[in-house]
Amino acid sequence: MNVQPNWWEEFFQGTTVDFWLQAVPAQHTAREADAIERLLEAAPRSALLDVPCGGGRLALAFAARGYRVTGVDWSAEFLAHARGVDADARVAWEQRDMRDLPWREAFDGAFCYGNSFGYLDDEGNAAFLRAVAGALKPGGRFVLDTPMVLENVLANIADRPWWKVGDTLLLATNEYDPARGRLDIEYTTVRGGRVETQHGTHRAYTYRQLLELFGDAGFDVTVAEPWTKRAHGVTFVGRKR
Repeated sequence: MNVQPNWWEEFFQGTTVDFWLQAVPAQHTAREADAIERLLEAAPRSALLDVPCGGGRLALAFAARGYRVTGVDWSAEFLAHARGVDADARVAWEQRDMRDLPWREAFDGAFCYGNSFGYLDDEGNAAFLRAVAGALKPGGRFVLDTPMVLENVLANIADRPWWKVGDTLLLATNEYDPARGRLDIEYTTVRGGRVETQHGTHRAYTYRQLLELFGDAGFDVTVAEPWTKRAHGVTFVGRKR
């Protein structure tokens, strides 16, 4: 499968954005926000960073709870949607590469959810974690939820899973490349008789490698959800040293 290294730069647009904006029910977002809030242990009115924020569902949930939120994403279409539903401009929306976080010790907490980690190469993923650490105040917490833990990928990978959301059908064709440690995916969407195909790739780190990445970036790590064979991902919580 031929996947471009910077596939994510053009991936999140059109039908793909429409699919993901409809894919997560409001109840699920509320449950995720509850879990993140508990893990961050941030005081009321704290400054929080959501990166990448996608269409802003979690950033808006935290803004509604009274936090001061900054949402960072590369996709202009995701951000256009977020700004459109954020009528009161409660969130500061920033179009940036997830490694481009220019704030220094500005945030009390940060989070990365929604299958958003592992898009980059090894240096890029490490740079992202370092950028988050740089943006956090000392002692600030970073919550990362990812399904791309190698032990989980190998235990749960399906060749051709599919999902239907609204009027859109999404089929994923998965190929794991052990030499690169990456899961390459061909995404086929079908809507209104129109078929579109895109490609993506995710780095799948072992559980231990992820702990080491957090440590190298300047975090002391606690693991909110210990790994199990049947888990579909792991939530890591890093506290900036």
